[in-house]
Amino acid sequence: MNIRETSDADLEQILSVVGEALNHNKEAGLIDDLLKDSSAKPVLSLLAFVDGQAAGHILFTSAKVSNNPSNLRFSILAPLAVKPPFQKQGVGGALIKKGLQILSDLGVDVVFVLGHPTYYPKYGFTPAGTFGFVAPYPTPEEYADAWMVQALRPDVINCSSGKVTCCDTLNKLEHWRE
Repeated sequence: MNIRETSDADLEQILSVVGEALNHNKEAGLIDDLLKDSSAKPVLSLLAFVDGQAAGHILFTSAKVSNNPSNLRFSILAPLAVKPPFQKQGVGGALIKKGLQILSDLGVDVVFVLGHPTYYPKYGFTPAGTFGFVAPYPTPEEYADAWMVQALRPDVINCSSGKVTCCDTLNKLEHWRE
């Protein structure tokens, strides 16, 4: 497997992965919008290739937290997509690990995700509400554990708390509901 950062020339492959993996074009349109959204910058977009074929994609965009006295840097993982023939083969996990490493190297301190509460903890994510981080839109109580966080540096998770604000494209209720 080869994972690399994307360029503008990769948009067609990205949209193909996302459309096929998530079985509709709504998320493909979301990706296109996120990549063009200046409020999402800095963006980290990675493609995974298996035997030369685009198999998975992950996107991280900038985020802010209302109480950030330490001037920490935040990012949101959304979305992660793996084409069905490549699922359950470690592609998603490899994308997450590679993305978190690059973000750490770039100086990002904390990453959020709204995702499956049994999948993302395998990669170090824990419920964000435990640390006082509030999702951009209220999460129903039965899905509270789906709003997760991971610190990329020791001792930073308790240096900030409050409501998380995402980029303009993600800052719509429709993206925070099943």
